Amino acid sequence: MSYGESSRQLVDHLFRHEAGKMIAVLTRIFGIHNLELVEDTVQETFLKALQVWKYQSIPDNPAGWLMQVARNRTIDLIRRQHKMADISEELRHRIQSDTEQVIGEFFLDTEIADSQLRMIFTCCHPALNPEDQIALTLKTVSGFGVSEIAKALVSSEGTIQKRLYRARQYIQEHAIRFEIPAGELLKDRLETVYTVLYLLFNEGYNSSKSDELIRYDLCAEAMRLCKLLSEHQVGNTPSSFALLSLMCFQASRFDSRMGDDNTIILLEHQDRKGWNQDLIRRGYHYLSLSASGNELSVYHIESAIAAEHCLASDFASTNWEAMLKLYDYLLEHKPIPIVQLNRAILLAQLGRLETAIDTILGIPGIDQLLKHHYIYNAVLGDLYGKANNITEARRLLEKAYELTPSLAEKKLLKDKIDHLP
Repeated sequence: MSYGESSRQLVDHLFRHEAGKMIAVLTRIFGIHNLELVEDTVQETFLKALQVWKYQSIPDNPAGWLMQVARNRTIDLIRRQHKMADISEELRHRIQSDTEQVIGEFFLDTEIADSQLRMIFTCCHPALNPEDQIALTLKTVSGFGVSEIAKALVSSEGTIQKRLYRARQYIQEHAIRFEIPAGELLKDRLETVYTVLYLLFNEGYNSSKSDELIRYDLCAEAMRLCKLLSEHQVGNTPSSFALLSLMCFQASRFDSRMGDDNTIILLEHQDRKGWNQDLIRRGYHYLSLSASGNELSVYHIESAIAAEHCLASDFASTNWEAMLKLYDYLLEHKPIPIVQLNRAILLAQLGRLETAIDTILGIPGIDQLLKHHYIYNAVLGDLYGKANNITEARRLLEKAYELTPSLAEKKLLKDKIDHLP
């Protein structure tokens, strides 16, 4: 690998991890109405890193280098302003002669963390359409590309572009404040914040990228933001702990999900000794913390389902009856197709194969789901194979193969097709 190529890969990696922090801090300085200016400044910082690191040695602390360049650029922009209209009200009250010292305070670790939470809650403003809130947060806080957001929200790239434009315009025209709300206003936004973090983790857990089934960086970012939220007084809630618990349980299986040759290892064939016991212990710890109070969210139920897998010493000893009850309860609170699909898989595990197939065929909008989403074809095709309906099994598995962008999933599906009678 060339030096230039390695520096580009590092910059791409850092963009995912640091761009959201930088945008949050700069937005606190310039105000949310200047979001485009902020994004341009961050983009310039990363372009400068590409240019400098290509020909010079990469600094020992590249993330710190990026923050320092962004900080200096900010000081330069403010010093060149003869009026203070383009900075936030908060900074206008604080800044006097020592611009550098005041700006430096915004780049302290505690201020960065607080700024990121402000950014998340600002993007999740209830005046915005819920889908626009999620799209804007994934783009601004976590550095998602438009195609990744489209996949996460089961939408088209054109629609996502419109949502992002609409959200930014609304924020600018209505002078939305860059803040963490309080009281009842906080409750309204927390649910969307949870949804964003959940989607971020899910995209990492089952990536839309063709050559990378698990995107560890996305999952780590979701877990970092969720932990950040749970440690702040506004997010110290049972639902935050339940969501963090779910992420820990799911992440504990990462190393067992893929073989050395980039093949998918299904749950029933995974070596559970390879599951990360430290993450499992953390999962139980956060699940225990989530039990305080009377709050029960979908994240509590999903975490309890994930915990059941961790409790079983092997696939055969899984308590499928307990899992089915949990899925019945989840379906009451989250009646969406993917929950119905997963419940059907449990029915098949319990020997109720025909009921499982009928359940999937009875999912509202199943015809459209089978046209556009590989997972419904893959599961239904697998069940038809077990029911000895080979014609339907082959047709559905081939359709799933056609729809999935993942090379690892294509390999698994081809293997299933090749082993049909």
